[in-house]
Amino acid sequence: MLLRDRTVLVTGGASGLGGATVDMIAAAGGRAVVLDLDSHRGAAKAAAHGARARFVRADVTSESDITAAIADARQAFGELHGLVNAAGIPMAARVLGREGPHRLEDFARVVQVNLVGTFNVTRLVAAAMADNPPNEAGERGVIVTTASVAAYDGQIGQAAYAASKAGIVGLTLPLAREFARIGVRVMTIAPGTFDTPLLAALPDAARASLAQQVPFPPRLGRPEEYAALVRHIFENEMLNGEVIRLDGAIRMAPK
Repeated sequence: MLLRDRTVLVTGGASGLGGATVDMIAAAGGRAVVLDLDSHRGAAKAAAHGARARFVRADVTSESDITAAIADARQAFGELHGLVNAAGIPMAARVLGREGPHRLEDFARVVQVNLVGTFNVTRLVAAAMADNPPNEAGERGVIVTTASVAAYDGQIGQAAYAASKAGIVGLTLPLAREFARIGVRVMTIAPGTFDTPLLAALPDAARASLAQQVPFPPRLGRPEEYAALVRHIFENEMLNGEVIRLDGAIRMAPK
């Protein structure tokens, strides 16, 4: 599926991996629906691409928000051909910390946003895609979700985050198998340590340490590299039902 004249909804599209994906879609001649809770950054990202993007403020865990966002996107651009789930929140806390056991509400919040939010947007966008006329290959849409190497190499303090991302990995094949009947492919990217706003807040020494843990190239990943893989997934029909690690061969240490 070439992106030219196609419409893709990007969650977490205001910045980071999602923001780079929005830039890539517009550069490829497509149209991007920037979905985010950050109204300032989201509106600025959409405005930077003029008629090729629009911003919709929405919570990925809300059925009504996502239903309204899909309706807005279809009214503005017509059919929805793609979805990139890049929204997510981090969490760092030991299960048995100095202040007592891990707060259950914190664990539930991370799983709710990262896993349930991904599922919520995916199910609703897939229903909209099912109405699309198929292209010459019978394809109606492409869905890309975002896991993390933490799904495989979760560190101490990442129980909630790793569990939420492992759930996304587990969703990939069942969704791809089910959506085959409507001509919608499902792929997942599991990024390693990427230079996103989350890591930008760390001291330079900490960022340098993370970069040195990557075998090759020994640096943090660039959001544009994530976006480049998203584009290849859209364009390569045989990519379906799989998780791709995008990590420079890093394997995270216990802590």
